[in-house]
Amino acid sequence: MNKEETFFRKRLVDLANQSYRSGIYTYTGFLTQEEQSIYLQIKQEIGSVKGTRFGGVEECERKVLRFGDETELGYDAGFPICCIQISPVAAKFSDELTHRDYLGALMSLGIERSTLGDIMIRQTEAYLFCLESISGFILENLVQIKHTNVSCKVLDEMPEAVTPQKEEITLIVPGLRADVVIAKLCCLSRSKSITLFQEKKIFVNGRQLENNSYQLKEGDVVSVRGYGKFVCGTVKGETRKGNLNLQVFRYV
Repeated sequence: MNKEETFFRKRLVDLANQSYRSGIYTYTGFLTQEEQSIYLQIKQEIGSVKGTRFGGVEECERKVLRFGDETELGYDAGFPICCIQISPVAAKFSDELTHRDYLGALMSLGIERSTLGDIMIRQTEAYLFCLESISGFILENLVQIKHTNVSCKVLDEMPEAVTPQKEEITLIVPGLRADVVIAKLCCLSRSKSITLFQEKKIFVNGRQLENNSYQLKEGDVVSVRGYGKFVCGTVKGETRKGNLNLQVFRYV
């Protein structure tokens, strides 16, 4: 365990203790998948203080961790997250912007990454989840991305556009081993798939997974760093050769 991870673990324990002692909700910034996995590993150390993760909508990858529970504290404070719609001033002349373009423009403003959550791109617009504390700064300063002039506004309600979209796919696989299914879905060799486990790039239900022989179950949410995310569905039967017809839902 390196110094950064040791410090992060201590910070989580301190936030949980603060919530318990003061009777208030305490929050982290937006956590990466690796950081969320660390939290899941140390939940027992935190004890009875409830932790809840949320990123704006349930399917977000980057999430804020809140310590405290309505039952214990007697009130619900929600999460200090807002959604900003980023739109080109003139859609006709807009560049085709990528996630990297949006994030790069935000980071160039000197914003800390932990204040920013997921960015969902829908055609010429993007929806950014961020901490409420940084929203005013973004509204005032994010005016251009690459060569495209943009306008920003905080949404009062989550639009239907931010609901993650999934496509249903049927995979023919010999079994439900995680490395086999990931190799098939991501069009990788089996050896490359195993390497991703060794490089700690695989997450199942938010927890980092290094056991490539793990048997996937219906409802497992699998995230593969650099290749996307999918939900494991049901086995729809077998082929004549004894392989499985596995239903999966891939985020697009």
